[in-house]
Amino acid sequence: MKLRIILKAYSNDLVNLACEQLRVAFLATNCEVSGVVSIPTRIKRFCVLRSPHVDKDSREHFEVRFSKRILDINANSASVINTLLKLEMPSGISCSIKAI
Repeated sequence: MKLRIILKAYSNDLVNLACEQLRVAFLATNCEVSGVVSIPTRIKRFCVLRSPHVDKDSREHFEVRFSKRILDINANSASVINTLLKLEMPSGISCSIKAI
């Protein structure tokens, strides 16, 4: 059984922490973990006028950064699913699991 785990978060440190937790948990269950693949950080920028009526040249800029990591797991037993269910992820992490 092959699984692909995709982790997303606004903080790069949180994603790295969650990846390390997953690697340690799966290596303890004798699964093959195909490294952590980091996807380039996606940046969304917003430009907002400070004053709604005058001074169009006066603007504020904001940005949101999205970090993303992918883990591939090759497992021989169903104990991997139990490990996934018992594992606590840090708050702020979005985790999606797909069977390949």
